[in-house]
Amino acid sequence: MPAPTPTEHAELAPSASDRWLHCPGSVVLNADEDEDTEWEKEGSLAHAMCELKLRKYFGLCPDGGKRPMGPRRYKTELEKLKSDKLYQPEMDGYTDEYVDYIKDLANGFSSKPAVFVEVKLDISNFVPGSFGRADCILIHGTDLYVNDFKYGRNIEVPAENNPQLMLYALGALMAYQAFWQIDTVRMTIIQPRAGGIKEFATTTQKLLDWGTFKVRPAAQLAADHTKEYHSGDWCRWCAAAATCREHANSVTKAVKDFKGLLPPQLSMPEFGKLLQKLGPLKRYIKQAREYAENALLQGKEIPGWKLIEGNGKRVWDNQETAFTALTSAGVAETLLYHREPYTLAQIEKQMGKKEFSAAVGAHVVRQPGKPALAEESDRHPAWSPRSTADDDFKDLIKKGDTNNG
Repeated sequence: MPAPTPTEHAELAPSASDRWLHCPGSVVLNADEDEDTEWEKEGSLAHAMCELKLRKYFGLCPDGGKRPMGPRRYKTELEKLKSDKLYQPEMDGYTDEYVDYIKDLANGFSSKPAVFVEVKLDISNFVPGSFGRADCILIHGTDLYVNDFKYGRNIEVPAENNPQLMLYALGALMAYQAFWQIDTVRMTIIQPRAGGIKEFATTTQKLLDWGTFKVRPAAQLAADHTKEYHSGDWCRWCAAAATCREHANSVTKAVKDFKGLLPPQLSMPEFGKLLQKLGPLKRYIKQAREYAENALLQGKEIPGWKLIEGNGKRVWDNQETAFTALTSAGVAETLLYHREPYTLAQIEKQMGKKEFSAAVGAHVVRQPGKPALAEESDRHPAWSPRSTADDDFKDLIKKGDTNNG
């Protein structure tokens, strides 16, 4: 099993489906975006590690071979992956979490399920010329399980009505429905670094209806390169968002909606609506600045803008020579070096999550976090002030004073 290579992409890839299902015109605008980003390469490496571990556990043949992978080959392949410059020890722990979830799922059935790992699925019956790769599929009884590993940490990916997962599920139905009766489709996202386990289930008929009446016509528009553009949350994944006229008009209109309204001060309901509209605007500003910097670096001109040199960090030209000069000047070595313990996160990263948890997990506590602004739809419960022992004591004194009075 070789190290991960640049990902093979269909023009209408399931991973970009949230974008092209809503905005068919974005397909042409993103046509030149073939090179994987650094975080995509990191995700590919983690996926390759997940695949290797699952194939070893389930005794599945790698590379279409006839014999299951032996311990020696497994060790060799794992060492290859760990030699990648993007590998970090914590990756072992996070991929183990995914593998453990799949193991528990498979072992929880009354009989052995059918297991398919990193399987290529044809979805061209719904999306012209398209295909996808599902991380792990299990079939047991009349249930189809589609499991997707996500390595991202910054954006939590939901499972409910997730078009990428649902397209994988459609591909799995097309591949396996002739051999198994499938009534229920269960889709799961395993994202150890953001949100953990998220699940969504639907019936086979509802999924097929979605594919037939929602996906097929929208995919045809996208495949035909229809010049129809729609702005929305899906624009965050669009490489053309910074220069898209439709998106620019949409996000800048958000603040114009409040122009000329009375009274001069916004009410709380109005302010709440404004906050909702600022999210896309904030993302757009970031996308626009990144695009502008890259364009100027490539020699393009943007009237009114230029690149300037930022404030460089002061460094030693030769640290050893500088420290010799300092000690010669009478500076004590204790002023040149400091010794302090690594943080919890740094130690966990060096050890790996599993080993860290086994060694000192019992000594780890989580302090209350600072309140953070979120929309009402956020899955976390609303924050409320926690009373401290000090507050409780003051309350008791007040009650006592009241009773004595």
